[in-house]
Amino acid sequence: MTDTPAESAKPSFRSDVTVELVKHSAADSDVLWAARVSTAGEQSLDELKKDPERSKGLINFLMRDRHGSPFEHNSMTFFISAPIFVFREFMRHRVGWSYNEESGRYRELQPVFYVPGEARKLVQQGRPGKYEFVEGTQAQHELTGRVMESAYRDAYEAYQEMLDAGVAREVARSVLPVGLFSSMYATCNARSLMHFLGLRTQHEQAAVPSFPQREIEMVGEKMEAHWARLMPLTHAAFNANGRVAP
Repeated sequence: MTDTPAESAKPSFRSDVTVELVKHSAADSDVLWAARVSTAGEQSLDELKKDPERSKGLINFLMRDRHGSPFEHNSMTFFISAPIFVFREFMRHRVGWSYNEESGRYRELQPVFYVPGEARKLVQQGRPGKYEFVEGTQAQHELTGRVMESAYRDAYEAYQEMLDAGVAREVARSVLPVGLFSSMYATCNARSLMHFLGLRTQHEQAAVPSFPQREIEMVGEKMEAHWARLMPLTHAAFNANGRVAP
């Protein structure tokens, strides 16, 4: 994103999220040499030259018996663009994660806002801890889109009015809603990502059910797709063992 003069910025609306893998040092072999140092010492470095497929049983053993530290010797950095309310949930994941988010103090925030798409279930049924979401009616979707877009436009107009009057960005941003898109870099390892996925995605192979908000699940699904390509044996073991982080 680049700064745009306030007088030319017009609100736009989106229902998706962006997840890009910008840097990584992550492979199944990272798990193997880290694990085998326990018994092989310096000879564990030989794993770097071997086909990890030959040792997928060890990866499964480590996952099944929850020997977690070998899954930490790797790194993935993602660029994520999503609504601010998604990032507020993200920040609850602190162990094994590093974040840097764009700042409303140092740049003019751009008017990109979240509006749920038609596939987003709108109606909550049941009580907290035991509820489900069901499809909304066409009227509910139209109402949601109309009301949210109107509120966003009003909020951003107020933000621009204050900026034009010379009010500091860090003060003016207070009127902006959590549906505003922000961007950040998030860095993690496979173990911390597995913990995130166990809580923030629903999956038929999960031993422990999870009930994430759909928007953070959208981010999690895209992150998982990148990770699965980097570490296919580790990802398969994660699924085979109930999607519980070791």
